[in-house]
Amino acid sequence: MQGANLIIECLIKESVTTMFGYPGGSVIPIYDALYDYTDQIKHIRTSHEQGAVHAADGYARTSGKTGVCVITSGPGATNAVTGIATAYMDSSPLVVISGQVGTSLLGKDTFQEIDITGVTYSITKHNFLVRNLEELPKIISQAFTIANEGRKGPVLVDIPKNLQVTDIDYNMENYIPSCQNSKIKDEFEIREENETKNKLKDVANLIKKSKKPVIYAGGGIKSVDQYDLLKNFAQKINTPVLNTLMGLGGIDRQDTLSLGLVGMHGSKEANLAISNSDLVISIGARFSDRVIGNKDEFAKNAKIIQIDIDSSEMSKNIPAEIELIGDLTDVLNGILEIVEPKNNSDWLSEIDTFKDTEHIIDKNAFHPKNILEAFNKKLGSENTTVVTDVGQHQMWTAQYWSFEKGRSYITSGGLGTMGFGLGGAIGTKLGTPQKNVLLVTGDGSFKMNCNELATVATQDLPIVILLFNNNALGMVRQWQNLFSHKRYSETDIYDKTNYIMLANAYGIEGHKAQNLEELNQILENLTLDKPVLIECQIDHDINVFPIVPPNDNLLNLICN
Repeated sequence: MQGANLIIECLIKESVTTMFGYPGGSVIPIYDALYDYTDQIKHIRTSHEQGAVHAADGYARTSGKTGVCVITSGPGATNAVTGIATAYMDSSPLVVISGQVGTSLLGKDTFQEIDITGVTYSITKHNFLVRNLEELPKIISQAFTIANEGRKGPVLVDIPKNLQVTDIDYNMENYIPSCQNSKIKDEFEIREENETKNKLKDVANLIKKSKKPVIYAGGGIKSVDQYDLLKNFAQKINTPVLNTLMGLGGIDRQDTLSLGLVGMHGSKEANLAISNSDLVISIGARFSDRVIGNKDEFAKNAKIIQIDIDSSEMSKNIPAEIELIGDLTDVLNGILEIVEPKNNSDWLSEIDTFKDTEHIIDKNAFHPKNILEAFNKKLGSENTTVVTDVGQHQMWTAQYWSFEKGRSYITSGGLGTMGFGLGGAIGTKLGTPQKNVLLVTGDGSFKMNCNELATVATQDLPIVILLFNNNALGMVRQWQNLFSHKRYSETDIYDKTNYIMLANAYGIEGHKAQNLEELNQILENLTLDKPVLIECQIDHDINVFPIVPPNDNLLNLICN
């Protein structure tokens, strides 16, 4: 077979059934080969390579599988960089296959040549430039293995065009899928595992002695799908759970032990709880600057237990009393076996007094809280995955949506990528077609990749798009309001975009609401079997509160 056919055969061996991409000169052979495999692999052609990678990312995050996309060389590869970096920062498993100019043309500034392995060196877990066709099956298997082992992330495989059309005699029965690639642990890893086991008693003793413990849970819980394990642990030690942005969905938001979002836009209740705690049990979280604020003031009376699979995260931002390196499933099960049940009723009662009871939003106001609650009521939480872009709407969603446990919140956390949402929603719907998908976006983010409406329409994906239009780059404008003397430089957007006509141009139904009555009427008649865009026109002076000023103490919340 030709190299291009070998690529597709290897993907099939890796159980790939859906992939994303955009054809170009250096991947023509791959697409020619794909022509014969349409009954086994569904290919989604997006409008732009960035959208393809975001879609593969959304697919991976919601389905738990590896996202796969194919891009061409040169500008196709560079267009994909933001998507790859987004996946890298949020530990999302992707395999990105890029075409490359022929091996004899490498390094000669050939048409559409770019050193994409060099460009993506710092934003991939690993990348490969294939120079020998015989190595290709092993490299693809390694790519899937690396993307999923340990802390997950993207891997790029760069394949010169001449190798794609070179014949090779290869028996696919010799291909070893990534799931069969059992990694041999080295002495360092074995020593780490033994050290972790030896520390479990110390952890149990710290938990036993603590009077005001909190569990600080991040995206690691969702990566291993251990929602019940987290809940069982929290219930056994009767301890509240605070979530990072990436960790939302790690526990049912309606659970009595769930305090929701912590950090810059976390609730007063969550921020005061962690600030007054005497023990922080960190599970799959990295103590981002958006959570800890001023690191010298962060939970300064608390000891830290940090549990993570990535040893490089240990004590990187906040010093840990005990570091537990390993798979969260194994570590939590180990703690659960030996930790004693606790009764923290006094501490939980104290946390109840931390709730913000002063700033109540008028239930009749056309405020994001009321708007999101209306959508929550219509779509339900149990069968809905929420995808967001980045900005104020992202934080409102994190604050007000009633997340069920599971992969129910898909967003760009680490990189903060405006324009992630529509591609991410496409991948999310294809990854979990049985669930409702709601994209929450803002007018600034939406314009960055609204070209992917063409993909939504072409694939007839029943995605509900909630567009908050405040005629502003809302989050930057809010910072200008609070920290730059209200000098609104280039953040008011009074352009002439008609979003309803834009949606209609793609054959997508569009509605506009300017008050709750209009919105409820639209939602009452809404069917969930086709794509729809609902624009909600809100005041540009509505800000996200509370907010902790950057690098400030979490106790210094600005609440209005």
